[in-house]
Amino acid sequence: MENMNIWHGIRRPYLQYAAEIELERAAVHRGHLILVNRDHPVQMVPQALNLLPLKDIQAIGAEHQKMCLEQTCLQQLTALLRACQGLEHIAAVSGYRSSMEQRELYRSSLLERGPLFTASYVACPNESEHQTGLAVDVGYNDGNVDYISPSFPDHGVCRTFKQLAPNYGFIQRYKKGKEQITNIAEEPWHFRYVGFPHAVIMEQQGLCLEEYISWLKPYQFGKEHLYFEHESTMIEIYTVPAQAAMTKVPIPKYGRYQRSGNNVDGFVVTVFHEKGSGYGGI
Repeated sequence: MENMNIWHGIRRPYLQYAAEIELERAAVHRGHLILVNRDHPVQMVPQALNLLPLKDIQAIGAEHQKMCLEQTCLQQLTALLRACQGLEHIAAVSGYRSSMEQRELYRSSLLERGPLFTASYVACPNESEHQTGLAVDVGYNDGNVDYISPSFPDHGVCRTFKQLAPNYGFIQRYKKGKEQITNIAEEPWHFRYVGFPHAVIMEQQGLCLEEYISWLKPYQFGKEHLYFEHESTMIEIYTVPAQAAMTKVPIPKYGRYQRSGNNVDGFVVTVFHEKGSGYGGI
């Protein structure tokens, strides 16, 4: 995992070059950093998910023939599996699910495994990250993989996968000790794509996604921003609260940036300032 020094400051290297985009309120519910849980259900329509079928990754389970993931999530998962040499050993067990598929999974889990297990491991319809295309359940393919709770041990190729995951934008979404926050039991097999550098920051700070979204809120545009250096890039992160109708979101006029709604109350902007391109540091 990348080791980065994180700090905050009020100087904004590209403020004088800032442009603005206007986003409708519904944009809060789109992006790689959306928080999905029982309090913040999925608001995205399937047509906007940019789903692609798995191609170079093993896929097993009830939905293997039609398994899909969001495009960037799939690209990064493929790169992660190559980096940890896991393509032959680690399989995708579950990817995108429609609301109807999640409803059927929840119903069958209740019948087959009971309410206690289901409440701990299976999200209600429209409260599952799998409906975003940004979540994937993975399992060590030993020929006997459980569809709902696949084995993903903390050794060998699976451990290497876990160690490298943040560099490729993935977090283990449900960790031990966070059950009272996420309302889901520990799931070593469930990984969520949030993007780089957010996955690395969450891992270094020991934050689950619920905590991270709250942790970012004070870093609003025009106040303190988060900064850190990665190789030849200065990365800057700030948030913008959503307005009732349209929200003006400041962005750099030049250079690369990413934006995402948080599915709660605002937007997160991540700016990549390449050294030598005029950024002033902090």
